[in-house]
Amino acid sequence: MQKLFAKYIDTFKGLSQEIWILAGITLINRAGMMVIPFLSIYLTKEIGLTYQQVGWVMTCFGLGSLLGAWTGGKLTDRIGGYKVMFGSFILGGFGYIAIQYLHDFQPLCIGVFLLTLMADAFRPALFVAMSNYSKPENKTRSVTLIRLAINLGMSMGPAVGGALILYFGYAALFWIDGITNIMAGVLLIFLLNPKKRKILDEQITVSNPLSPYKDAYFLLLLAGIYIFTIVFLQYFSTMPVYYREVKLLTEGEIGLLMGLNGMLIFLFEMPFVQFFESRNYNKIKLLIIGIGLLAMSFVILPFIPWTGIIVFSIIFMTVGEMLVFPFGNALAVQRAKKGNQGAYMALFSMNFSVAHIFGHNIGMQSIDHLGFDSTWLVVTGVAVLGMFVLTYLLRYTRRNN
Repeated sequence: MQKLFAKYIDTFKGLSQEIWILAGITLINRAGMMVIPFLSIYLTKEIGLTYQQVGWVMTCFGLGSLLGAWTGGKLTDRIGGYKVMFGSFILGGFGYIAIQYLHDFQPLCIGVFLLTLMADAFRPALFVAMSNYSKPENKTRSVTLIRLAINLGMSMGPAVGGALILYFGYAALFWIDGITNIMAGVLLIFLLNPKKRKILDEQITVSNPLSPYKDAYFLLLLAGIYIFTIVFLQYFSTMPVYYREVKLLTEGEIGLLMGLNGMLIFLFEMPFVQFFESRNYNKIKLLIIGIGLLAMSFVILPFIPWTGIIVFSIIFMTVGEMLVFPFGNALAVQRAKKGNQGAYMALFSMNFSVAHIFGHNIGMQSIDHLGFDSTWLVVTGVAVLGMFVLTYLLRYTRRNN
């Protein structure tokens, strides 16, 4: 056991102090992300919106995320990532506190849009800062550490959030989310001094840079990850409703179940990344396996009525996530070296926001018209389509070296 623990610790060695500070601030920020996992339940149970209306609110969530990522990238280039992160934390904090006072459909759509616009401006600034503070050989592990902080925070958030709902009601979630965002902004000022930034990234110049919009390899990669993300997002909108209405779980039980995802990622993702990277596994094959596991997490639900199957569903989904997101990001960064890196990574980041726009809404509309079991089968089919796209990418890669 001690040897295993020592090996686990070794996977984190060599990362800069600033990366650890960024990860710590991100952990505090994401630990307060208690509203999002319960948002669809809150909107139906507390506010009384229909599934279709919830779908449109979640579309506004995605639109705000898309514009927030684009705005955050633009502002990062103009005023610096440090100021963007601070502004995003503070404004997002007050936004979470304010959103609880909206109770009608249209104001909620506008409020959620503005909230995610402010909160998601943080994302591009964070990854620019991570790049500035990380050595080239440590970039994949630095990204993984940030993801671990995000997922550990988001595993704590739902678990604590479920308990808060039981004892204090939904209002407590909005206050805690707001306060932790503001705390993250304050810690950013005290712990991460931008004047001490270490520029460790290698500048890469390409004589004839590729455009990401004309790069077939990159567009196929984006398409595969986009399909994966649309299916994956069902765990944050339609699935919590399924847990409550079909499996009859309480909010506390839902929080613990969703927290399992983040805890598994915290324990196993970094060793996963190091294991596959050290053996030089084909990353595209790992993506195909990952989306296959995600498909399996849905297809088992309509055919096995046992309530405990949802735990296995979460495990399949989590292993798929640990394969697709780190290695998909690594492939995108690697490909970006052949062209305009800023344009490549901006398009890659916005890909997730576009998935938010359509993924939640499609899922909510589907359960409203088809029911849960039919929706899980449709979602499985979409995931299989993603496997075909990535398989074609693998063949395209071999054909074109």
